[in-house]
Amino acid sequence: MTAVDDVAAATFSYDGSGDFTASEEMVRAYAQHGFVIIKNLFNESEMNLIRTAIESPDGVQRHAYGRSDGQRTAKLCVWQHPGDDVTGVAVRLEKVAGTMEKLMGGDEVYHYHSKLMMKEAKTGGAFLWHQDYGYWYPNGCLRPDMGTVFMPVDACTEENGCLQVVPGSHQLGRQDHETLGEQLSVERNRLKEILERYPPCPVEMAPGDALFFDCNLLHCSSENNSDKRRSPTRLFWNARM
Repeated sequence: MTAVDDVAAATFSYDGSGDFTASEEMVRAYAQHGFVIIKNLFNESEMNLIRTAIESPDGVQRHAYGRSDGQRTAKLCVWQHPGDDVTGVAVRLEKVAGTMEKLMGGDEVYHYHSKLMMKEAKTGGAFLWHQDYGYWYPNGCLRPDMGTVFMPVDACTEENGCLQVVPGSHQLGRQDHETLGEQLSVERNRLKEILERYPPCPVEMAPGDALFFDCNLLHCSSENNSDKRRSPTRLFWNARM
């Protein structure tokens, strides 16, 4: 099975009818591949509300700051406490929090933090190959019972630097990371060995889609060389001990 096949096998769709619940097939795909993609998890009205909460003059993006990849700069904004605005409501939705909880094995989860990551057209920098747990382990998170929900506000394509994942890489455990620019990246010699054995695959997504993935899944995103920006929101979860 190729990396493209892995992505296809981990992709599901929500038709908007009834309450969304993660199926056992999704749980198995998450355990095997380290991620699942849910197409159309958010409808157009919901995405318009989220987009307004981010882009309005008093929205989330006004707090963004730069993070260099060593050449270009991407922008991000981080917050730990979900508020009473639309972004806080999105975190609390059963189809988000409940799905993450089920995919992670059913233990109670809590919101660890959220992040807006922006790559402006033509200038947006890359996010290097890393595991989210590579950032979180030094924070005192002892167990890798953590996960991420990646929600694109704009279309994420290869041209504008969509996410790339390495299917199955979560099974390799936590890797040592090194600092490059203002980011962390998996140690370069180990990274070379991993990518030779586990081919990466781009994950193109539309607004309304959601990617749920394990904290040890290896992923990155390239520079934005297109004339369209890329601004996903990422929600991070930890299991209560």
